[in-house]
Amino acid sequence: MGEGSLMRRLLTLAASATFLVVLLAPPALAIDVTAKELIDDGAEYDGMTVTVVGELIGDYGQRRGGYTWTQLNEDPYVVEPIARDGRPAGGNIGIGVMVPSPLMEGLDAPGRYRQVGPLVSLTGVWKYHDPARHGESFLHVAELTLVRRGEALSEPPDWAALIGGAALMVGGALMLYARRRSEQST
Repeated sequence: MGEGSLMRRLLTLAASATFLVVLLAPPALAIDVTAKELIDDGAEYDGMTVTVVGELIGDYGQRRGGYTWTQLNEDPYVVEPIARDGRPAGGNIGIGVMVPSPLMEGLDAPGRYRQVGPLVSLTGVWKYHDPARHGESFLHVAELTLVRRGEALSEPPDWAALIGGAALMVGGALMLYARRRSEQST
């Protein structure tokens, strides 16, 4: 075997090895971000693979083309819902997410009044003002990890409000009775 033939084989082997390394390389590592960072600095993350953690809320409607569109909330109410003795702590902070529908199978109902949605970690590509979606910004999800299941919330009666309301009704009825009596006696 000649020197040229050996060189060609070595170059072919090196090219094949390089091709396999590129082909089999793991995907780019995701950057951990918050929904607030994506909202405030969305353009900086455009096209990047990111991971964000939050509660799925609202609705699992809009199943289109094998994807489910929903909302990922990341605010104080994810940890302490008001119905579970949480206190008002500002507005909701959330982003739109487009999740492959098979990843949504078996998830609890999304968060809403008297329902805590599943807490999930989502990894995907952030699309900032995506022209293919008429300028919508959203996370195109590739991976969903369940962190905590959702749960129904019960809200005990507000006894002070109920007693106050009953007292107002009784007081109003007594005033009406007194007025009619006064009109009859004149």
